[in-house]
Amino acid sequence: MAPSPHPLPVRKRPSAIPQPAVGGERAPSSDVTAVHLPEAPLDQGRLPQGRLPEGSPSRGRLPEGRRARLPRRVPVRRILCLVPLLLVTVVAVRHHGVLADGFSRLRAAEWPWLLAAGGATCLTWVAAAFTRQGAVVERLPRRRLLAAQFAAGAANHLLPTGLGASAVNLRFMTVCGIPLARSSAALALYLLAESVTRLALLAGLLLAFPGALRLGPLLPHDAMGPLLYAAGAVVVAAAAVLAGVRRLRTAVASFLRTALGELRSVHTRPSRALALWGGAFAFPALQAAGLALVGRALELPVPAVHTAVAYLAATVAVALVPTPGGVGSVEAALVLALVAAGGPAAVATAVVVAYRVITVWLPLLPGALTLGALVRMKVI
Repeated sequence: MAPSPHPLPVRKRPSAIPQPAVGGERAPSSDVTAVHLPEAPLDQGRLPQGRLPEGSPSRGRLPEGRRARLPRRVPVRRILCLVPLLLVTVVAVRHHGVLADGFSRLRAAEWPWLLAAGGATCLTWVAAAFTRQGAVVERLPRRRLLAAQFAAGAANHLLPTGLGASAVNLRFMTVCGIPLARSSAALALYLLAESVTRLALLAGLLLAFPGALRLGPLLPHDAMGPLLYAAGAVVVAAAAVLAGVRRLRTAVASFLRTALGELRSVHTRPSRALALWGGAFAFPALQAAGLALVGRALELPVPAVHTAVAYLAATVAVALVPTPGGVGSVEAALVLALVAAGGPAAVATAVVVAYRVITVWLPLLPGALTLGALVRMKVI
């Protein structure tokens, strides 16, 4: 019979080495020599290739003695947290005489009226929070918004007037997700509402009580001409700059379009419009009420309405004075206004110093601590 063209496969002969049982381990052969390869050095700052098994003590970190040396980041936020406290210390040292005089005046005052003045001061932060919420369509977190107003009050007394509070609120709105252009428009809308309501409140009180304030001691006749000339010069200079600088003119036009759009959006919602204008009206009214309550505590012989008129007139007069929180300029204007309202100079000075202690110096340290905490928590 001829052989088949496809031979059958021959079974491989079994090995002479005995096979291990099922589930067992093969013992190392005595004829094999283990060779230890040198371990490659690790690059500094780079983890070893390959994945370590779960539960390994070295998982996620380099071996001892070979840990990467990463550059340390500068703790910018921690430094920023200490800046408000440093500024508070500087301001307190510069005005230590005012502080000592103010606290000595408070000891001789009637405490129930002073507590009422402190309550009115606390309500001003609530009114500011309402106004800030009314300036934007989006709903802001209430507690953080109120804390931001408290911190903004401290920042406003540490930086030139208006810049501290504006910077804190601008940062707060951008962190909340509102674009920078709309946040700036909301800030401008807040300032516009606060200015309009302050002037309207002052005009209404002057019309209702025409004899509440004698403008002679507060504003001499020969000072009206230079003030008008200075205001006209500022307007002309601003118009010339806008006409000559095209980029600035384009930026201002874009900002005005955004602000007008934000104004229309806010006033399409009655709740936002009520919060905006109601809070803007309550803010200066509460401040004026606080001064009247302090005057009552120190027995200032001036009616409460006349004191409120004096406060509004003084704050309008120093609105453009670039001093931190109006420190110095506000005191002088308030004393002149209270004297113009019919109060003795000595008592008016005591009332103003005590009022500034309650509204500025007592909340300054807690406000600075709140500002630092908000910076640390990345709220602003």
